[in-house]
Amino acid sequence: MALARTAAQYMLSDALLPDRRGARLKGLRLELPLDRVVKLVAVGFPLLLVSLAFAREFSSGPPVSCFCPANFSTRQAAYTDSACWDSLVHHEPGMQHSTSLWPHKALPYSLLALAVAMSLPAVLWQCAAVPALGSDLLFIINELDKSYNRSVRLVQHLLKTRQESPNPHVFWDELDKARKQRYFEFPLLERYLACKQRSHSLVATYLLRNVLLLLLTSATYLYLGHFHLGVFFQEEFSCSIKTGLLSKETQVPDLITCRLTSLSIFQVASLASAAVYALLVPLIIYNLTRLCRWDKRLLSVYEMLPAFDLLSSFRPPQQEDAGVPHQ
Repeated sequence: MALARTAAQYMLSDALLPDRRGARLKGLRLELPLDRVVKLVAVGFPLLLVSLAFAREFSSGPPVSCFCPANFSTRQAAYTDSACWDSLVHHEPGMQHSTSLWPHKALPYSLLALAVAMSLPAVLWQCAAVPALGSDLLFIINELDKSYNRSVRLVQHLLKTRQESPNPHVFWDELDKARKQRYFEFPLLERYLACKQRSHSLVATYLLRNVLLLLLTSATYLYLGHFHLGVFFQEEFSCSIKTGLLSKETQVPDLITCRLTSLSIFQVASLASAAVYALLVPLIIYNLTRLCRWDKRLLSVYEMLPAFDLLSSFRPPQQEDAGVPHQ
């Protein structure tokens, strides 16, 4: 249980990747809210089930309870429970066939491995995309703020000139001068965005992150279907105890019936995992489809600036053909 709590602290707080960003970068959200929800659920839910499994084990005692013969001593009964839990193999009476029930024993550790695997896409994004994305956003924000402040000061100067000068030609001369000196344009930002328009590394990383999530979810379903489904309803199993302390006992039966006391936790964990990750799949697909839409809300406040034509200049071709208006 302490292991699950420590893992949760590391994975959910991103402590695996210490935040060494500056003060300005800490104010930037470099992850979409829906992506963060998917990460928290995909990583946090298995850790919650790990805590539940360990709590159930500590509170209810041994995970198996064997129906020992009446002549067994307390020591022999305890050894039987321990040996059957260690082997966890179901022997068919009168047959050589046996079935391993190891998924019951490996449940907490498989859930912990699932949480670690589901955190890999977030780690990939944090390592491959966050540094470059943070630098790009800081540069764009700085340039837009500089242009905004410069435009505001220039407009204030033009208004003051218009109010104080009785000659209207003075105002128009000042305006023409400002246009010739490109006060209302953003040449550095335009060149930077034009350069970034030909770069697809961020989109590729985002696609890889979500595709990796889909692959891990598919692998989770394959694991649940292949290993958990076969032992999902098996509460009792026949255990061979002719080993160790009881190997030389002549009155000990070859097989003894045992019951899995933790079957309910196993079933709840399996069903809940299947249901939760089934709900995450549409969210992941929705995140992928968001790449096909052109969101201009980030720059909407700057559309008030004179001659701010970046949105129309860098609008995707398919939206220009469709005549999509500015927001």
